[in-house]
Amino acid sequence: MTNTDSFLAEAADLLGPRGLTADADLLAPWLTDWRGRYTGAAIALASPANVLEVAEIVRLCARHGVPIVAQGGNSGMSGGATPDSSGKALLLSLRRMNAIRTLDAEARQVTCEAGVVLQALHEAAEAQDLRFPLSLGGKGSATVGGLISTNAGGTQVLRHGSMRALVLGLEAVLADGQIFSMLTPLKKDNRGFDLKQLLIGSEGTLGIVTAATLALLPAVAERVVIWAGVSSLGMARKLLLHCEAAAGDALEGFEVLPQACLEAVLDHLPDARAPLAEPHAWHVLIEVVADRAAAATLRDRCETMMAEAFEAELVEDATMSASEAQAEAMWLLRESISPAERARGPAVQHDISVPVEKMPDFVETTIPMIEARWPGTEAIAFGHLGDGNVHYHAIAPKVTDGPAWHASEGKAISRYVHDLVTEWGGSISAEHGIGQLKRDELARLGDPVSLSMMRAVKQALDPLGLLNPGKLI
Repeated sequence: MTNTDSFLAEAADLLGPRGLTADADLLAPWLTDWRGRYTGAAIALASPANVLEVAEIVRLCARHGVPIVAQGGNSGMSGGATPDSSGKALLLSLRRMNAIRTLDAEARQVTCEAGVVLQALHEAAEAQDLRFPLSLGGKGSATVGGLISTNAGGTQVLRHGSMRALVLGLEAVLADGQIFSMLTPLKKDNRGFDLKQLLIGSEGTLGIVTAATLALLPAVAERVVIWAGVSSLGMARKLLLHCEAAAGDALEGFEVLPQACLEAVLDHLPDARAPLAEPHAWHVLIEVVADRAAAATLRDRCETMMAEAFEAELVEDATMSASEAQAEAMWLLRESISPAERARGPAVQHDISVPVEKMPDFVETTIPMIEARWPGTEAIAFGHLGDGNVHYHAIAPKVTDGPAWHASEGKAISRYVHDLVTEWGGSISAEHGIGQLKRDELARLGDPVSLSMMRAVKQALDPLGLLNPGKLI
C-alpha cells in the first residue's frame, strides 16, 4: 500500500462514504474556479459533517503531509479555492456543514456553520423580522465560510462595512487540528490580540473557518431604489455627497456603471429593460432604506433629495422604484454585469480600491491610457463608488484567442493597472482576495514590512505549509 493509499484508507474510515470520494466525475465540478481560469487536481474530496471531523481530517493530513484546500461555494474571483495541478492536495468542502446553530432575535445574532449559503442566511433572518446586511450577486452559492475567509464586501459596505465588521465570534480549525473556539461575542474584550480578525481574510492559509457568530439588524420596513443618469463619474461623486448629506445613515447603497455595462447586461438578459429612456455616460443605482419608525416618510424624503439633485444639476434623469418588483429589477441589472461580461468573451478583471475622493479622477485618467496602450481593448469600471472600490476590467478585442490573450496582453494589462493603482495610493484587492490570481503581484507591490509580518504569522500557525499552499503569501 502506498502512502496515498494509506492516507485515503484512513480518511475513508474517519469520514465514511458520504464524507470522502476520489471519484473523478464527482471531483471535476470543484476543480475549476468560477471564472474558468484555473483548473487543478486533488487526491480526493473530503466533506466533513462537523467541526470534530474537520479537526480529525486536518490532523490526519498533518501526519501524512497532505496539503489542504478548503472550499465553500467555489464562487471566488481569485482562484483562492482551487488546488494546484500536482494532485497532491485534499480538497476539503464545508458544504455539508450548513446548520444554523442558533438565532437569537433579541440579541440580533446568529451562529451558523461555514457551509451556510448566504441566501439561506438571509431567509433565516427574514423569518425573524431581521436581516444580515451583506449581499452580493453570488448570494445563491457563496457560503459563510468563504465570505469570512475572503473578507467579502458586496453592495452594502457603504453603510455596514465588509464581512470583517459583521463577524462577532469565530470557530476555526488550525493547521495542527486544534479547534479555535471564540463564538461567544463580547462587546468589550481586551485579552490581547483579536485573533478572529487574524483569520478573517486569510483565505484559508491560517485556519479553516467552521462556524461564526454574525451580527443581524432589524428588517427593512421600506426601501426606495433610484436609478439616475449622470454626465460623468465626477458628477456621480457629487451626487454621492449630496445623498449622504440628505439621507444620512439611511443611504444603504450607491453603485455606478457606465453605459457600456448597461448595454452588455441588456443584451445578456432578454427580458430586461433600461430604466431610463435615453443613454447616459454613467448610471447610478441608489438604495435608501428605513425601519418601521421612519418608513412612512421615506419616499417623500427621497423625492425631496432627488428634486434637490435636479435643481443642483447633479443628474440628467432619474426614476424611482414604485414597487419591490421594480427595485429588484434595478438591482438585477447591477448584479448581472459580471455574467454578462463573462458571456462576451475574454477579459481581465481588477478588483481595486483607491481613496474615495480620488476614484473619479483615477478612472477618467487611466481608462484612456489602457485603451491607447492596447488598441482594441475596452476598459470599463463599475461598482461601489461610495467605498472607493470599483471593478476595473479590460475586455479583449472581439477576435481573440482567450488563453493566449490572457497570457500576453492580459497579463501585461493587469501589471500596468496594478502599477497605476499603487501609484494612486490604492489596493490591488478590495474585496475578492488575493488567491493565486494576485499572489505574485502582492509580492511585487506589497509593503515589505507588511509582507514580512504576514509570512511570520503563516510560519507560526502553519509551519508545514499545508493550508491552501500557493495562495495569498
